[in-house]
Amino acid sequence: GLGFNIVGGTDQQYIANDNSIYVSWIKKDGAAYLDGRLQEGDKILAINGKDLKDLRHKDAVELFRNAGYYVSLKIQRRLQPQNGPVGHGGDGESGGLPLAAILVPGLALAATAVWILLRYRQRM
Repeated sequence: GLGFNIVGGTDQQYIANDNSIYVSWIKKDGAAYLDGRLQEGDKILAINGKDLKDLRHKDAVELFRNAGYYVSLKIQRRLQPQNGPVGHGGDGESGGLPLAAILVPGLALAATAVWILLRYRQRM
């Protein structure tokens, strides 16, 4: 998965009179955590160009599950951390860079470093 949970939707409003989808939790060492740009409390406006406005929660979950390998999120950043519902302001949109654009090269670099370390240790 993408390494985070969502809340909200037309049938499960997280904030009164707001049908938006929000990030509720980010899994440590998951894709979103390793990428570092997504934060708990962020409002997700779109995934891969698909607007999340006025969707039921389960329909939003299905979009995330079927997002594919390259994922682009359009988000609105919260103003500041709070307890309870989050505040929002500005347009706070992400640049839309796919998570894989950072994760794949990073993982390849890490795998190469491990391989070099193991080869070096074998020669000793």
